[in-house]
Amino acid sequence: MRTEYTSAEMMTVTAARALENGMTCFVGIGLPSEAANLARLTHAPDVVLIYESGTLQTKPEVLPLSIGDGELCESALTTVSVPEMFRYWLQGGHIDVGFLGTAQIDRYANLNTTLIGDYHDPKVRLPGGGGAPEIATNAGEVFITLKHSKRTFVKDVDFVTTLGFGRDGKGRDGVPNIGRGPTRVITDLCVMKPDPETRELVVVSLHPGVTAQDVIEATGWEIRFVEALESTPEPSARELEVLRELKERTNRKHAGEA
Repeated sequence: MRTEYTSAEMMTVTAARALENGMTCFVGIGLPSEAANLARLTHAPDVVLIYESGTLQTKPEVLPLSIGDGELCESALTTVSVPEMFRYWLQGGHIDVGFLGTAQIDRYANLNTTLIGDYHDPKVRLPGGGGAPEIATNAGEVFITLKHSKRTFVKDVDFVTTLGFGRDGKGRDGVPNIGRGPTRVITDLCVMKPDPETRELVVVSLHPGVTAQDVIEATGWEIRFVEALESTPEPSARELEVLRELKERTNRKHAGEA
């Protein structure tokens, strides 16, 4: 019998599966943190989660609200200073994957968390880059997870906060000591990967029940699909159980309940 699940759960489970056991992962707050901790609690118990506040081998019982959440420091193997975190761990090449979210992403996987609209007269100011630009530059590769809509998936981001492959897909060409950049984008509709030649994002897998037309209508550019388009495997009952328990614990904790 098929287990019922939401599109958001499908996205989180798929993103979690992208992490392999033993990886060292620099985790962003929000959807990336949810996916990374699901991976830790299921198929990847030895994944090393690192947060921007300097917590190493972090094992939170509940999902943090921010990088300053005490749960991160309390559950970590150790905590180092932010300069050490970036200079030694990240810039020193010790991070396998950075797991990021964003407000806007474009066809070359550039991320915008700075503003919406004109730089000098923005419609909306966003939180800013935080550590994401450094993570995208120095981590071995980058996974991105976010909900799919034309508001988020735009042809050209309003501002490049975090480099994907630049405005023309060549932003990483010939640059020494820089990571591979985004290798997959996981949404509530599909999985995308950069084209090996152009670096433009293309759909490689559709989630169950999602059509190519659904993705086309939710994307702000003329999205392409690989010829051998796959169907994303459904979440298992175990993955859904662990995810729901994690979110329930988190909700209780943030509501001040025991």
